[in-house]
Amino acid sequence: MAKEKVIKVVCALVEHSGNLLITQRGELMHEALLWEFPGGKVEPGETETGCVARELQEELNITVQPYQRLSPVLHHSPIRSIELIPYICHYTDGVIKLHEHRAYRWATPDELPHYNWCPADVPIVQEYLQLRNACR
Repeated sequence: MAKEKVIKVVCALVEHSGNLLITQRGELMHEALLWEFPGGKVEPGETETGCVARELQEELNITVQPYQRLSPVLHHSPIRSIELIPYICHYTDGVIKLHEHRAYRWATPDELPHYNWCPADVPIVQEYLQLRNACR
């Protein structure tokens, strides 16, 4: 039996004015209507940080500067396996325009546990909150 290919995906925890950007998946997407950190698949030859910047420009029309990599999450679902690689980013420019997502929010860190997250994003929320609390 062939080994299943793991898809490398990056996501962005975009910080701005003490809040974090989160997006809600569209009705026709896999894991419809769940919340996630925006991002996408790493293209061949592309760096992780380059992918973060490209995906947020394409999907949300904003410019970000990744500055800290968090722990990757290996997630298996019935349709695929992904390695989700999170980056904390500074928001630098742009007005959000949704192209794929249903909605977005600038959530406070305290609000994050109250959203219905995609399963792969749950450990990232937890790590981010632990990191944030350690820095207080």
